[in-house]
Amino acid sequence: MRRSYLFTSIIAAVILLLSAVVASAQMGQLRGHVLLKQADGTTIKAAGAQIDVYRTDLPGSYPNKTDKSGTFVYAGLPYTGKYIIAVSMPNATPTYQGNVQAGRDTDYELVLSPGDGRRLTLDEIKKLMATSGADTSVSGGTESAADKAKREDLIKQNAEISASNKKATDTNQIVGDSFKAGNAARNAKNYDEAIKQYDIGLAADPEQAALLTNKADVLKSRGVDKYNAAIQTKDDAARTAGIEAAKADFKGAAETADKASEIVKKEPAVTDPNDQKRHEANKYSAFSVRAEAYRLFVTKADQSQTDAGAAAFQDYMGVEKDPAKKSRAQLDLAQMLFDAGAADKAIIEFKKILDVEPDNIDALYGMGIAEISSGYAATDKAKLQDGVNYLQRFVDKAPDTHKFKADAKATIAEMKNTESVVPEKTTRPPRKRP
Repeated sequence: MRRSYLFTSIIAAVILLLSAVVASAQMGQLRGHVLLKQADGTTIKAAGAQIDVYRTDLPGSYPNKTDKSGTFVYAGLPYTGKYIIAVSMPNATPTYQGNVQAGRDTDYELVLSPGDGRRLTLDEIKKLMATSGADTSVSGGTESAADKAKREDLIKQNAEISASNKKATDTNQIVGDSFKAGNAARNAKNYDEAIKQYDIGLAADPEQAALLTNKADVLKSRGVDKYNAAIQTKDDAARTAGIEAAKADFKGAAETADKASEIVKKEPAVTDPNDQKRHEANKYSAFSVRAEAYRLFVTKADQSQTDAGAAAFQDYMGVEKDPAKKSRAQLDLAQMLFDAGAADKAIIEFKKILDVEPDNIDALYGMGIAEISSGYAATDKAKLQDGVNYLQRFVDKAPDTHKFKADAKATIAEMKNTESVVPEKTTRPPRKRP
């Protein structure tokens, strides 16, 4: 109790100073003891428990601790003051007594139950007292039925908070372990194990965007391996089964990436620089994985999903700051649309590239092929002409080593022989149609 008496001596000094001004001021002792309930229902003396005495009629708080016998004493507090005694202790549920006054020769008993070790603030106590509709938790050292109900309600609330905190702690541990184990398996290209580990974390917290993003990426990679293996086999049944399994993975990757993207989109705005950095990194990862997942899903599994695929690419390009990567994504979007049979939509996207980079050889080739495809579908010779013109510009600018240069020359020759369409002798871009 050395700390308690030191505190008392300070109070006494203040009292001496005040007595010269307010001769009628009276002081009183405030004392009590704390017990800690055990699992078997018995109690022991709570040594070292935290005592917080709050004055409620005027501002004031007086922290203290119990001695070895669980006792606390305040030798001199204003007699007219009204107080609340709050007690807390590690691994215990906090409790309090209200409507306390000093100098009433009362030994206040407070009993702690096992709990999370929280320390109540005055605001929390006032809120609990207001909710219960009672001024006090325990009055005069005895407990009324209303006080008992209020105290039990507080114990219940604290137990719920403790359980919630424990669940959150356990969930964080599971998610962290799952993320680490999943990434290790992913780096080792053990995709089945990686997915299994990510699913463990997602079972604990389905709203973990990082786990969903990594799972989507692994599904995509596993699908690519299955697809490549399938198209190389000579067994027709194995090829069909392998391609279907790959399609299922591409679909799973797209759907999982959708979930991750929706979560990061809904995250509230943050101001802390570290939180902002984390949020932007999660968003970038989710959007980039989603775009690639949809590219494979649309072109290899379900061509009806072109609009969803385009939306995924638009989200990714919206967060991509590297001009080269952004241009590459625009080209991938256009090519995805063309490969899915949406030539007219592909033309729009190829044109966006050429408006910025008129000599982008990949976009010139893609635009030429898309225009010719659209021209055949619509029996539109003007489109065929534009397509040939774009292909000729591609041939003029592409190096001989370009993988599509020979194909472009062959297509131009075929268009001349079958459709009587030859490249126009002009350096102007193909005419714009309304």
